[in-house]
Amino acid sequence: MSIPPVPVSARRRPVSIRRNVLRLSLPVLLSSLFQRLVSIVDVFMTGSLGASAIAATGLGQLLMVTTMTVFWGLSTGATVVISHLWGGGRREEAGRAAFVTCLAGLVMTSLCSLAGYCWGGEIARMMGVDPGVQVLAAEYIRLVFLWMIWTTGLNVLSAIMHGTGDTRTPMEAIILVNILHVLLAWPLIYGRWGLPPLGVKGAAIAINSSECVGFIYLLFHGVRKGIFRVTFPDLPLFGKIWQVGWPVALERIAQQSGQLFYSSFIIAYGTTAYAAHQIGLSIESLSFMPGAGMGIAAATLMGQALGARKYRRARISHIEALRLAVGVMSVMAVIFFTIPHLLIGLFSSDPAVIAQGSVFLKLVAFAQVPLAISFVYAGSLRGTGDTFYVFIVTLVAMWGIRVAFSWMASSWFHLSLYAVWGVFLIDWYFRGVAFAWRYHRRDLHGTVL
Repeated sequence: MSIPPVPVSARRRPVSIRRNVLRLSLPVLLSSLFQRLVSIVDVFMTGSLGASAIAATGLGQLLMVTTMTVFWGLSTGATVVISHLWGGGRREEAGRAAFVTCLAGLVMTSLCSLAGYCWGGEIARMMGVDPGVQVLAAEYIRLVFLWMIWTTGLNVLSAIMHGTGDTRTPMEAIILVNILHVLLAWPLIYGRWGLPPLGVKGAAIAINSSECVGFIYLLFHGVRKGIFRVTFPDLPLFGKIWQVGWPVALERIAQQSGQLFYSSFIIAYGTTAYAAHQIGLSIESLSFMPGAGMGIAAATLMGQALGARKYRRARISHIEALRLAVGVMSVMAVIFFTIPHLLIGLFSSDPAVIAQGSVFLKLVAFAQVPLAISFVYAGSLRGTGDTFYVFIVTLVAMWGIRVAFSWMASSWFHLSLYAVWGVFLIDWYFRGVAFAWRYHRRDLHGTVL
């Protein structure tokens, strides 16, 4: 019996999906890269002000990222629900979902902004940093929280557009933010062009101003493209969004609160160690971008394919995103392992910071592949709406492995800083295995939201 030839359309399908993954993920990758560059530029520009300025800026950024956890839950819920509606041709419902997401984001921002402005400085004191760092961190924290509406607005509007398959416009917005941020940060921090030298405070003002312009840009294009349907808030639709999103919020809370505790263990090794840690994190975050981009692309394509009930296409989209993520992040692993001192040296000339930061990046090199696997598998699971499982794995990995083992290493056994850093490798390998196991056991049929 002869085997029938594979239709040309079937052979071309993976290539077409691969192109679609690239079309969605590359703008997300660049958006994530440029979004992270906003923080990296602040660390870079305040580096000349000393280790205290670097530590204060890093601590303020960490607190803001921790606060943003609830908004990532809202944003992920919006992306998943809107992608299902959009893929299923239910554009009117998608517009109502976008509008109610914006309203919820506005209410949540008001509460978080007030809390951060009033108590952000006190949290910096509770972290146990030096008095000099406390003063600088409190000033930075108050300003970024006072105007965090621009940060949350960028996040929420980008997520809504991702759900519709538009990743290009959010990329354009964040590029605009970066250009303005660089133009403003340098004169505000160091007092150029007739401006007074504001130091760390100037960095906060630069972030607020540039993100305001980016938010306006996204809002304008969202209204112009008719993405929003202004109606009475659709509470049942918001219920769907929050049903998907609340585990993501808890996941991010578990991740970022654990990161705060983990950072407190690093701070105990001294300001130089924390400065090296912060610079290392800034560089490491660049390697997150391919995995994060592919993860968002996987979630969006998974949601749209399931909304249209194209289950095979959903599987192929996941495979193509995984291949691309592993390939790119493997290259990043080689770079981190071979030239870590050159990368750390871009941010600091302190020999002790360079020496400790180089060890950190070499350890990070071994986490790149499990990071890629974790990002894409978690993204695909979110696209199916299976966000609670992702939360449970993150909770166990961060608190049961990273925080618990780091505490024991530093407090019980009094091991070196490098041992505490090494714990995150166990964390990420565990996540990669747990997410992959769940995905391959999941039936995609019947997951339309």
